[in-house]
Amino acid sequence: FIAGMFVKYGREYAELCELIGKPDEAKRALAEVDQMYNAVLDAGWDGEWFVRAYDAYGKKIGSKECKEGQIFIEPQGFCSLAGIGVKEGLAKKALDSVKEKLDTKYGVMILQPAYTEYHLELGEVSSYPPGYKENAGIFCHNNPWVSIAETVIGRGDRAFEVYQKTCPAYTEEISEIHRTEPYVYAQMIAGADAKFHGEAKNSWLTGTAAWTFVNISQYILGVYPTHKGLSIDPCTPKNFGDFSLVRKFREGTYYIEVKNPSNVEKGVKSLNVDGKEINGCVIPYEKGKTEYHVVVTMG
Repeated sequence: FIAGMFVKYGREYAELCELIGKPDEAKRALAEVDQMYNAVLDAGWDGEWFVRAYDAYGKKIGSKECKEGQIFIEPQGFCSLAGIGVKEGLAKKALDSVKEKLDTKYGVMILQPAYTEYHLELGEVSSYPPGYKENAGIFCHNNPWVSIAETVIGRGDRAFEVYQKTCPAYTEEISEIHRTEPYVYAQMIAGADAKFHGEAKNSWLTGTAAWTFVNISQYILGVYPTHKGLSIDPCTPKNFGDFSLVRKFREGTYYIEVKNPSNVEKGVKSLNVDGKEINGCVIPYEKGKTEYHVVVTMG
């Protein structure tokens, strides 16, 4: 999934280079991104999902060729959210495989099948009991990557479903199973192979809250800061309905109403800012302006 990060953040780096007047560096960066993108499709696609890695001996990790540990969550989530394989239809295949092979009612597991014996070439991941920690536990930190990836391909129902499974607001009713504070994320939740499936471990010890904030605010609700202005492009469940929110961005306060008369999961039909229609999804930034009134119609 480091390759996915390279593609996503390489593109952002190139955009920054353009903004500060370094077009040659931007061009060089994008060439490297394209090379990595193609390398992932060439050596990192396993037929139904993305490979996790290659070991020191050149053997695949996270492949159908493996006896155990055939599919991992990280490359499916991050490669897809980076846009790798979206136009080729591979991201959808990878995320469908996540739902089929990794999903549980308590969240998405990190890998399957769980390792049942120690692998010297893999080390720690195979040292834990099946269903715990890196060995097929449900790591809350990378569940938002899958949710974000689902918004990238426009599946709001599935994105929100993944979000809900680990969100503390939705786990209070299963506190007797979860067994940690019902108001905070845990590092992991015991996976399907564990004796106590659904039991959380190591509350507070996680970066989940930060990634979830990015997921719910920037991808599901779709309010995404860009260098040129605030972008509004929600991806919500079909029955989510209309909603409103307030977002402070630079020196401005944005009062945003989102209407969804057709109950679509993704797509902006119109964007109105202070009574004026705007093309696209980005509200142009106006220096010194302190208040924006925005109406977005999905469709």
